[in-house]
This record gives sequence, C-alpha cells and structure tokens, in this order.
Amino acid sequence: MDLLRFITAGSVDDGKSTLIGRLLFDSKSILIDQLEALEKQSRNKEDGEIDLALLTDGLRAEREQGITIDVAYKYFSTPRRKFIIADAPGHIQYTRNMVTGASNANLIVILVDARNGVAEQTRRHSIIASLLNIPHVVVAINKMDLVDYSQDVFNNIVIDYAEIARLVGLKDITYLPISALKGDNIVTKSANLDWFEGPALLELLENVQLEKDINLTHPRFPVQYVIRPQTEDLHDYRGYAGKIISGIYKRGDAVTVLPAGLKSTIEAIETGGKEVEEAFAPQSVVLRLVDDLDISRGDVIVKNDYPPQMKQELEVLLCWMDNKPLIRGNKYLLQINSRTVRSVVKEIEYRLDVNTLEKNYSLKQAGLNDIVKATIKTASPVAFDSYKDLQANGGAILIDETSNVTVGACMIQ
Repeated sequence: MDLLRFITAGSVDDGKSTLIGRLLFDSKSILIDQLEALEKQSRNKEDGEIDLALLTDGLRAEREQGITIDVAYKYFSTPRRKFIIADAPGHIQYTRNMVTGASNANLIVILVDARNGVAEQTRRHSIIASLLNIPHVVVAINKMDLVDYSQDVFNNIVIDYAEIARLVGLKDITYLPISALKGDNIVTKSANLDWFEGPALLELLENVQLEKDINLTHPRFPVQYVIRPQTEDLHDYRGYAGKIISGIYKRGDAVTVLPAGLKSTIEAIETGGKEVEEAFAPQSVVLRLVDDLDISRGDVIVKNDYPPQMKQELEVLLCWMDNKPLIRGNKYLLQINSRTVRSVVKEIEYRLDVNTLEKNYSLKQAGLNDIVKATIKTASPVAFDSYKDLQANGGAILIDETSNVTVGACMIQ
C-alpha cells in the first residue's frame, strides 16, 4: 500500500484544522478515547457540536487563540492508501513552519474561504508550493454552506485562482467545493453540491497518481552506513546501506562514487536480506561493489550515464528559520542527504517577496521567515542536482555548528 503525504494551507480561519478533523471523523479514523476527549473539550460550544479543529490544534496557545501555530502531523489509512497529513499555520510569521511541513509533501490542499475569495495568504502559499515544487495542488473552496452552495461563487474563485496558478507556474490543479464544518464533499459526495461533477476530497486523495512523481532516470544512492561484519562467515563482506532516492540500479551497472570519482561495478543488490537483480527508488537496499573502495557515509553512488553536478559554490533559494539574522560571512554546516560539510555564506543576492514575487536587492541580511537567494561556498565539493529537476538531491539544510539547530532550508538552483 503506497503512502500519500499532503499538507493543508490557507489563510487564518479558512478551516484547515476543521477540514482535517472532519476527514478523520467521517472516515472513522478517530479512536474512541480521542472522540470522548474531544466531546469534553467542546462542551463550551453553544450548539453542542464537536470542535474537530481540536484534533490538530494541540498546543495550549493554539486552542486559546483558535489558530494553528506549529505544524501538526496526523496519520490515517483507508483500504486503498496510507496518509500523513501536515496541518500548516496560516500566519505570515510562521512561514518557516509551513516550509518545513511542505518540504516532502506530494500534494497541497490550499483552502479558500468562499465568502472572501482569493486572499493574500492564498497567493503566498501558492508561491511557496511553487518554490517547493509540490507536484499536485487541490484548491478546496471551503464554507460553501455560508454562500448557499452557489455555483457562481465557486466558478468566480476558480477563475481568480487560475490566474495566480499561471503566474507562479503551478500545474496539476484540481478545484473542489466543500464545507469542512458540515462535511459536504469531504468523504462522500454532497447532495447540496449536486451541480459539481468531480469527486469528494477523500476519493481524490485516494486516486492521486504518485508513480510519475518519482524520478527513475537519474540514479542517486547516498551511502548512509558501511556494513563490515568481519565475522568468519562474512570475512570479506563490504556493503553500502542506504535509500535509493531516484533512479534504478541493476547488478552489473557501471557506477561512480562521488565526490572522489572512483569507478566500479555493482556486484550485488540486497533488500530484505535477499539478493535481487534490480532495485529502484524509493527502496532501501545494500549495494556491494566489485572493487574494495574507500567509501564512507555521505558519499553518493551514481550510474555513469547521468552524473550530478559537482561544485563547491551553490546558488540556493533559502528560507531562514532562526531568530538570529543571516549575515554574509556566517559559517554553518550544510547537509544534503547523508553528506555534511562545512560552509560559509558568501553572498546574499536578494530577498523574495512571497506575496508579489518581487526581488529586493538592497538588503544586507535576512531575518526570520525571509526567503532569499544566496551563494554558499562549501569546504569540499558536493554532488547535487537542481531542486527543480530532482528534488530528492536538490534540497539541503544549514545547521548552526554550536547549537546543532537547523537554521535554514535550501533549494539548490
């Protein structure tokens, strides 16, 4: 059974947490004790209804203010697919939280309040979805019950959003009229929206095609662990364990180990304790090579046909996540997959306005939640691909050397 990771985004009070709560409630994915706790916590509601937003808004500050602050993750499954949901905050001051939640999502659900139409936050989250290269977008036009389930209101919002999608370059977009509070078009089709011919949200999520999202043409295998049992039975055994992040590997393939540039051939591929003829992304495997090479954690085994780029200077779009500002000359650890190298911020070119896509070239530093274009120089060469072309090998993080805190999320250009 495959896994779909998706994130909800939108303006404050558009109903993101309620949507997730309704999805879990109507698909019978809430445990009895969770339901009892929700009923107790919802007693202050005048109409006596269960406040489904409390399922994801777990922080005390979130419940007091009725907003989402941190990213909350929820897990559920249906007979067709497993799901991991990330409920992202809507406020601009929590942009870093939204970027964190969306960084490995297959799909984003952008909520739009049917009464207000496309808002500033809608544009911001659409731009972030485009920057993070999220392959599938669902525009859920919520609170249709408050506009009498009007088809005209829905159509006008679709027209407005289509222009934003064109400007920021979003492609696979599905529009969906819903009411998270009433449960219209969430798990089952609603009679109130009989003019809408598309599927309900859950049916849509169950049938999103994920196979085409995996890059099978550019083989990349970052080594996570070198296996050397050195027992009597396995005296000469040397295996390289890790996850194939893209591409296909077969026994007998000619490969190169980067950054050293060493050449060899795949002798065997093991997965689940058995040898197989081939393996592909996103499988976790052990590769054994014909030659005994000096390979360690952080090296990348690639096939000779499609080599990645090897450079010490990286141009990145960077979301800054620390309260301390990012200043030119600051030194950090840069981690891409399993490889960690020392680095320095050589240049900050501009800050990107996530509302308008305008570029501010006059700034000297970046603050919390800023998205900037920067040049980072590493102490040794790094094997990478453009984030747009191969997301799995084009994303990196910056780590503060003294505190080990992740301070920046990078999309290599």
